[in-house]
Amino acid sequence: MRNIPIVTKYLLIINIVMFLITELVAPMGIDLTSILGLHFFKASDFHVYQLITYMFMHGGWMHIIMNMFMLWMFGMVIENVLGPKKFLFYYIVCGIGAGLCQEVAQYASYVIQGLDAYQFVNAGGSQMPMDAYLNLMTTVGASGAIYAVLLAFGMLFPDERMFIIPIPIPIKAKWIVVGSVALELFYALGQPGDGVAHVAHLGGMLFGFILIKYWQKHPYSGPDDFGMGRGSQFFDRMKNSWERHSSHSSGGGTKFHYRPNTASEQTRRESDWDYNARKKAEQEEVDRILDKIRRSGYDSLTDEEKRKLFEKSKK
Repeated sequence: MRNIPIVTKYLLIINIVMFLITELVAPMGIDLTSILGLHFFKASDFHVYQLITYMFMHGGWMHIIMNMFMLWMFGMVIENVLGPKKFLFYYIVCGIGAGLCQEVAQYASYVIQGLDAYQFVNAGGSQMPMDAYLNLMTTVGASGAIYAVLLAFGMLFPDERMFIIPIPIPIKAKWIVVGSVALELFYALGQPGDGVAHVAHLGGMLFGFILIKYWQKHPYSGPDDFGMGRGSQFFDRMKNSWERHSSHSSGGGTKFHYRPNTASEQTRRESDWDYNARKKAEQEEVDRILDKIRRSGYDSLTDEEKRKLFEKSKK
């Protein structure tokens, strides 16, 4: 947990704590899912605050495990790209957007079925009051916001290759995002009654796409690379750490050991002008490498370029 960025860390903690509390109080007859989950806006149990609280509720162990795994996996990288404040804003806005899209989908179903004309509905062979039926339309989970984080990763690191179980070959992040959108559309249109808020997943990605595109065109903090320098260096540190760990644990391969000179040692051997010129050249080289990552992905770098980027990220 020490190396997890602050916002991602606290999002993980809050989600896990809320899930455990929900499980603990359920035997006491306290249904936090009904209180904090997002109800259909025409239901009597609907409250505006649920557009935020529903993101921290989950429907079961597999639900929260999968969501928290994806938040940990992608949230660390995206938070280092955007920074903590912008990442928190992105996460919350996309989660709210996902909830709003789910509400729109439920309202469309409500109108198409003509439910506004009935006071009772048939449920399991018995008559259920319409209000009680509408209160059953409850959405919980961080999935909408998580899918937005996945989308951000695919947009900012489109050519980064990843393994997806059970597919045995690496797939570029951009194709994983495209595949996720296609699957969610298929299930939303083909299996609307499967109990999964597919429209919320798509809604989170839609709001995420709008935000990322807007920030890319109108960056208001950092250089014009939209924070890609920080994100690429962070991502590169993780990769190099893993590569060095794998090389060491396997006992084979080439081991790299280097000790960069300190600034004082360097300045003793060169004039101020030479030192500044060298530092400027180093920064220009790093900028060139980062630009290459944006255009062609991390795997397009040569071993020498990876080494230079790793050395720069440690300073």
